[in-house]
Amino acid sequence: MTKDITELRNRHRNRYTKDEMAGRIPENILEDILSRVDIVEIISGYIPLKRAGRNFRALCPFHHEKTPSFMVSPDRQIYHCFGCQAGGNAFNFLIQYERLEFPEAVETLAKKVGVSLPQGQKQDYKTTSLITQLYKINELTALFYETNLNSSNGLEAKKYLLKRGINESTIKLFKLGYASRNWDALINHLRNKTINLSLLEKAGLVLSKEGGGYYDRFRDRIIFPIFDIKSRVLAFGARVLPDTSSKVTGEDTSPKYINSPETPLYIKGRNLYGLNLARDAIRENDYVVIVEGYLDFIMPYQEGQKNIVASLGTALTTEQARLIKRYTHNVVMVYDADDAGQMATLRTLDIFIEEGMTVKVVSLPEGFDPDLFVRKNGIGNFKEKINQAENLFDYKLKVLKSRYSTKDIEAKALISFEMLLTINRFKNAILKAEYIKRLAQELDVREDALLQELSKIKKAKPYSDLGAQGSTKKALNINPTEKLLIKLMLEEEALVSHIRERLEPADFQDERTARIVSLMFDLIEQGKNIEPNKLINYLNDESTSQIICESTLLPQISSENKENVINDCIQRLKNERLRIKKEHLHEQIKTAEGLGEEEKLNRLMQEFHCLIKERQDKINEEERIY
Repeated sequence: MTKDITELRNRHRNRYTKDEMAGRIPENILEDILSRVDIVEIISGYIPLKRAGRNFRALCPFHHEKTPSFMVSPDRQIYHCFGCQAGGNAFNFLIQYERLEFPEAVETLAKKVGVSLPQGQKQDYKTTSLITQLYKINELTALFYETNLNSSNGLEAKKYLLKRGINESTIKLFKLGYASRNWDALINHLRNKTINLSLLEKAGLVLSKEGGGYYDRFRDRIIFPIFDIKSRVLAFGARVLPDTSSKVTGEDTSPKYINSPETPLYIKGRNLYGLNLARDAIRENDYVVIVEGYLDFIMPYQEGQKNIVASLGTALTTEQARLIKRYTHNVVMVYDADDAGQMATLRTLDIFIEEGMTVKVVSLPEGFDPDLFVRKNGIGNFKEKINQAENLFDYKLKVLKSRYSTKDIEAKALISFEMLLTINRFKNAILKAEYIKRLAQELDVREDALLQELSKIKKAKPYSDLGAQGSTKKALNINPTEKLLIKLMLEEEALVSHIRERLEPADFQDERTARIVSLMFDLIEQGKNIEPNKLINYLNDESTSQIICESTLLPQISSENKENVINDCIQRLKNERLRIKKEHLHEQIKTAEGLGEEEKLNRLMQEFHCLIKERQDKINEEERIY
């Protein structure tokens, strides 16, 4: 059995290790980390938790829900969502929430609690996981572009940035770079580091040629690395240098900005540019300023508006709203005054309402974006604009009134409909009522008419529903008796030996629960403690982790009923195993009868009767003892 457990442990660790952490992480170190970590403290750093008896409850961060079904157990040091079935220990939470590899989660928590990890050795790109390889490739690429910018090749690009008012320290802080005009500069650089070109393609850094081979995606452009919340490079944005695209043809044909495609690391709409640097200021000020582009972010940030992020031109998503909610519930959107910018804002701002956040909007003077406004008017005037931001209701109504005449009956109906779509997103009934009252006054229409129209608007589907559907796992179809016994053994180690005397893993019909029970029996035999958060580390798939979490968070069994419950569970499992054996033998007997196999039939009949007698003897013995 010990050999089996070792294989389980190794299989689990091999699944996640970064070049096996240049040698496997010893089990005692993993257990030491988990014993020092408080999972409630870890998870509450990401989402708000509320006390619910012995546990804590929250809205699940992994799927959209309105009723909290995400539970965290401080006693057992695990979490579990009864909606999407996500669950595990502190390592699992970081893996799911931060999209880390297992070794990275271990490193993060080890650093937090002061546990030293074995020193890694030189990383092997061939055996390291894809995600880890891509992060490393992006880091090398960012450094290559950054070095280019500060070389003679990047002289024009550097001059352009300085001319735009971006100073040297800011260039260094954001690791701005330059991609030269050569078609294979990056390819040659990384090839010298023995990196496979197919990995560069997966990282979105090169494009394949029709006749075979590759060429650099970014050429003769200023490079803006895009970082995740942990300041790791996810992707790149690239701006063409002014006039370079028209030097040959006489006309500008290149797009001003191009970005990395979606990769295993980078999914558009899940990140915000600059959040890694701005998150502390966002917390301190309790609001975030959202702009659109790289320079729209960089210039205000450089001049002192630290609580700012950029959406990078994409329509805002629920994932981005939830990312912001980790730090604040208050948002100020800053957009150009052009029609396209206004309409895009109107189409996406309801996402924040859906997430229970407060939204205000700043509309800059015509011809200005945040970058130009700060350069021309100074950061003081920009901050004053932020302070004068209009709430979403006023802004949207102002825009609609500028487009449609309130004197025209049909236009008034259209304005009402558009405003009601937003009002309908508010979950607070008082806010809804007050905005209905204000809309009636602004449009000079009866309040009851607006309420009647509001009732016609079907309950809007949450913006996140489509994304949530893909992330929800199916509930496991596990025998409740098996789960209950696992719960009881996890709660009271003395019961493990007691149950082991009366049951064996084969009595558990589900292969996954049988593996969990086998592991617990083995650990007890080795004199080791059984704790749910540490047990998870020995097992190598999500379903067993899910069973442990679900079992642990089942309702409590009173101490006076516990013995009866245990005896009943044991009896049920034995009866079920006997029933299955009897059915199997019965089918074999029928087959032997049909084939006229007399000798086999007699043997099976004898085995059947022995099975019944053996079971009856055990029942009698248990009744005598218990």
